[in-house]
Amino acid sequence: MAVSIILAHPNKASFNHAIAQTAASTLRRNGYAVNFHDLYDEKFDPLMPTAELGKDLSTDPLVRQHCEEIASAEGIIIVHPNWWGQPPAILKGWIDRVLRQGIAYEFRAGDNGEGVPVGLLKAQSAIVFNTSNTPADREMQAFGDPLDNLWKRCVLEFCGVKHVHRTNYSVVIISTLPQRQMWLADVAETVNRIYPRRV
Repeated sequence: MAVSIILAHPNKASFNHAIAQTAASTLRRNGYAVNFHDLYDEKFDPLMPTAELGKDLSTDPLVRQHCEEIASAEGIIIVHPNWWGQPPAILKGWIDRVLRQGIAYEFRAGDNGEGVPVGLLKAQSAIVFNTSNTPADREMQAFGDPLDNLWKRCVLEFCGVKHVHRTNYSVVIISTLPQRQMWLADVAETVNRIYPRRV
């Protein structure tokens, strides 16, 4: 099995790309297969078509590939910037189209969707790496860190992932090269801790 990396940033020179590449290389060194997806590079369509509503599977080959990989993934790493306290729209569309009923969760027999879902994802752990241009203390004071609740409770735990680790790196826009190198070392350390070397 593999670890899925989902990257959502339009600029290939971004620090988000450096994070994702560091995570991928660390996983490979530790003996994991990696399903690496740069959503912008793949031109992933975030728009949910009417024909997909209420269906278990999409007819879009790329969406089906993502569904198959995420359903069997041993781990998940998601990398994106904090835009308006949310992921970029392309990643929200990925959630809508890939983490779908029958793939990532289901309801018990006789439950029409009003009850508590059962998570289906095999991954027991996930990492979310975020970047921000808002200082951490102001983020907490003014906004309460909405991304933490989104990823941990609303998305990943909902889909059965029991252990979710999230790290936010800020302030990226004024960071120095030594600071970014230190952050990338932290990315590698986090990946090593959550997905240690296979023996």
